[in-house]
Amino acid sequence: MRTAPPRSQGDFEPRAGRGVLKRILVGRPISTAKQEHHLLPKALALPVFSSDALSSVAYATEEILLVLVAASVAARNLVFSIAIAISVLMAIVVVSYRQTVKAYPSGGGAYIVSRQNLGTLPGLVAAAALLTDYVLTVSVSVAAGVFAITSAVPELADIRVPLSLGFVAFVTLANLRGVRESGTLFAIPTYAFIASIFVMLVVGLGRCATGGCPQVPFPEHPPAVGEAAAVGLFVILHAFSSGSTALTGVEAISNGVPAFRRPQSRNAARTLSLMGVIAITMFLGISLLAFHSGVIPSDERSVVAQVAHSVFDGGIGFYLVQIFTAAILILAANTAYQDFPRMSAILARDGFVPRQFQNRGDRLVFSNGVVVLATLAGLLIWLFDAEVSRLIQLYVVGVFTSFTLSQSGMVRHWLKERAEGWRRSIVINAIGAVATGVVLVVIASTKFLEGAWMVITAMPFIVGFFYLVHRHYAHVRAELDRVLVPFGQMGANRVVLVLTDMDAASAEALGYIRSFRPESLEALYVGNGSHQDADRRWTEMAPDAAPLVFPDDGRPVEAVIEHVRRIPRDPRDFVTVVIPELFRRRSFLSALFRPVTFRLKVQLLSEPGVVITDVPVLTEDGHPVGVDGRPLIPERVVALVFVSAPHDASVRAVNYAFSLGAAETRAVFLATEPEEAPGMLERWAERGIRVPLDVVEAPFRDLGPSLLEEVRRVTAEPGTVAAVVVPEFLVTRWWHRLLHNNRALFIKRALLFEPRVVLSSVPYRIGRADRSSGRRRWRQRKHPSESSRRASPATSK
Repeated sequence: MRTAPPRSQGDFEPRAGRGVLKRILVGRPISTAKQEHHLLPKALALPVFSSDALSSVAYATEEILLVLVAASVAARNLVFSIAIAISVLMAIVVVSYRQTVKAYPSGGGAYIVSRQNLGTLPGLVAAAALLTDYVLTVSVSVAAGVFAITSAVPELADIRVPLSLGFVAFVTLANLRGVRESGTLFAIPTYAFIASIFVMLVVGLGRCATGGCPQVPFPEHPPAVGEAAAVGLFVILHAFSSGSTALTGVEAISNGVPAFRRPQSRNAARTLSLMGVIAITMFLGISLLAFHSGVIPSDERSVVAQVAHSVFDGGIGFYLVQIFTAAILILAANTAYQDFPRMSAILARDGFVPRQFQNRGDRLVFSNGVVVLATLAGLLIWLFDAEVSRLIQLYVVGVFTSFTLSQSGMVRHWLKERAEGWRRSIVINAIGAVATGVVLVVIASTKFLEGAWMVITAMPFIVGFFYLVHRHYAHVRAELDRVLVPFGQMGANRVVLVLTDMDAASAEALGYIRSFRPESLEALYVGNGSHQDADRRWTEMAPDAAPLVFPDDGRPVEAVIEHVRRIPRDPRDFVTVVIPELFRRRSFLSALFRPVTFRLKVQLLSEPGVVITDVPVLTEDGHPVGVDGRPLIPERVVALVFVSAPHDASVRAVNYAFSLGAAETRAVFLATEPEEAPGMLERWAERGIRVPLDVVEAPFRDLGPSLLEEVRRVTAEPGTVAAVVVPEFLVTRWWHRLLHNNRALFIKRALLFEPRVVLSSVPYRIGRADRSSGRRRWRQRKHPSESSRRASPATSK
């Protein structure tokens, strides 16, 4: 196994300007080997994973008061009693999740616990609830932070949506720079918020104890105020469910245990306990001050802003509380930015969401998850006009669904494991399951018509999407591992050379074809020049070759495909369609918009038994780069087969590489994670593929530099051509392509302008129906109809 040098090929990025901008915004790449050094100490883990839970106290009291005041002004006296009940529930959940952290140090939280102990469906319901909750966490937190800003500066209220979207972009960029950097950035605002709230509580409660609590004047624009004399049980339960937003984010630490420094479980459990103590203290303190100061919710100022204004008499203390409250609310989204990508990566590993969510970016974060989260949260903010009162109605359902399933799963876990102290643990988790289950029923019933129905309705669709993706991956895996293609089983290799001009690329292609001596060679001319001139130049280039074939000039792509279809073949045979291309600049757009060659390469992928070989040649100042422009047989050809797994598609590609008769044939696996190497080598040996396999590590998880380094190791030898062979399996539906990394396309794009490189794509079609029809078509071609026989002479003269 070889490790590629980090970023040894600096010119891989085709647009250097874009690469520089990315380095400025995101930072320099971090090697996978340094991942251990970027684990979080408790002092940074608290703001990273607890900012959501800590910030929830800034609006939980207000949510209780909104429900109570709507029933009766006198009902606001119940706010502290309800806050006590919610705090008891929070303590139960925190203690319960301490058990989860210790039992499941690998992270995953409610999804892992529920799936392993309750089954796949409950696990996916928990995952759907968590992912929904994370998206809402970002949108609600940012919108609430902007509301805190407009409470201090009302003139900004009209631009709350652009402000919210701007803050989402800021938090997204901070998280793309890495977990440790975002933790360092967010630590100061988080601790400043905690300090400002505690100062407010000490000053406010101190004034209450020494003679008079600060009083908040009745707002000019209060919400709807009820006049009922008595408050019923439904109102109390409704207020309780609304205030339960204080529990959002409590599960975040259990999902992110692997991000903690070792010993990870112990550090995570201690951080969880500290978070619980701080959050409960602040929540109870704010609720007590709100009770004594006579706060009424207002559209102009939040409850915390009104309390701070009365405590500090509108002085500097008020503005500091507002600044740090806005900061913590906006940065509370960071908790979701840590857990949504991790949860998505775990689901991708298990095959329930697209594999791309497993990919780590330059800064060791799951960048695709970060970007998707930001997009969904921004869409919600735009749709709901950044109004906290509307967004928050969608909240909490997902939180308590995951709470209930997680704690129920832990009860089942202790019943199965019966480890030391299991009786005490099972009691703790059972209490947590019952308590959160009751609250879930209350929330679903009281908030259903207010917006919770949207989240509840979305859950089955999200879970259905999980199953749909998983079924596709299971089908692809089963089809690729059927062992229908034994190693070494190969027949004849017939070549069709498609020419659009007689240039240096055509000469290079002819020399390459001669190097492996195919069973047959036909040259088809589909260029714009006259047939006489093309025939003359072809004779000069290849005097010993068969005459050119001129398909229908009006439809060159279709004519070439029809010609290829008429070539008789056995399922073991290969029909190699060689397409030379001369590029006058490094432009991928120019490659995409070539009317004949690009369309031909795309359409030939679906033809059974066909291999598409691209022979690109780049010119500079009118001279070909790396080639002499003559049809000379290369002194040496080395075949490199880039594989991703030892399945049927890879074996067929290896068999094709052997048909080239190269001086050396090797398979190459580009490993983005160090733990991939042993398993790949073991499965390669088990499949019985007697070809050397080189596992090349990509230390920065970027395949480009390692790929180029491996190819240039070959082409650096004088007179040597690298025949790069890429297996490319084809799925049956267009949207299936979105579920795969499309590594074959990446390799072909990366090597398109490399001198002395020939690119061969070996398609493999997924699906029994596809291959069955393919076999029928092969049989038809071995015994063509009379019309096909009559057409053959005209196309092969």
